[in-house]
Amino acid sequence: MRKIFIAGNWKMVNGAPAEAVALAKEVVNASGSQDNVEVAICPPATAIAAVCEATQGTNVQVGGQNLYPAENGAFTGEISPTFLLAVGCSHVILGHSERRTIFKESDAFINEKVKVALAHGLTPILCCGETDQEREQGVTEKVVETQIRGGLGGLRPDDVTKLVIAYEPVWAIGTGKTATPEDAQSVHAFIRTLLRDLTNDAVADGLRIQYGGSVKPDNAKELLSQPDIDGALVGGASLKADSFGAIIDAGK
Repeated sequence: MRKIFIAGNWKMVNGAPAEAVALAKEVVNASGSQDNVEVAICPPATAIAAVCEATQGTNVQVGGQNLYPAENGAFTGEISPTFLLAVGCSHVILGHSERRTIFKESDAFINEKVKVALAHGLTPILCCGETDQEREQGVTEKVVETQIRGGLGGLRPDDVTKLVIAYEPVWAIGTGKTATPEDAQSVHAFIRTLLRDLTNDAVADGLRIQYGGSVKPDNAKELLSQPDIDGALVGGASLKADSFGAIIDAGK
């Protein structure tokens, strides 16, 4: 049985530590004692340390929004895996569509990040998803397969078990548009079949695949009830503790 995993991506907001800590504490209270749901929040780098401290000893985990695939060096402005570990992170989002489109990150570079994250004991949340144009062209599965094959390149099946995949159709991120539960399920089922081909039945059956893209309290229950949707990577709705808490409750 795959445990539902709800993660909040705060993006480049709530970067002031005091504001982030206040929200983190509200999320802890809103999430309650959810033994059957795993919860994480991913604040901006400026607030990670403070949020890790505020959530220590609770059921809310903390993740980074990105990392650079090196422990140290002349990489001004980047965040190392050792920093994320040192402040208390357990997860890191990699391959988000905003990193792919705005910062032109390639599948090969994302794969390098995934390998480094795993080597340091961080759980990668590997994102994939098609644009509106790609969807209209009918190449969703081709795009998703390319991104997943690229992101998992060179990994052993045992390595793959240690990560999470998040399917986030780009056209649904921050737009208010959401894939229908049936459409989302179809892509998730395709991803699981692809994982079966890339690894084995045990890995494919056990790996959690989140859905992301305008997830809200009013659509979370139906999305999370789909057989191959194992959680949500939540954007805007994670910035209000009551709405994020309602999404967590939908995963019960």
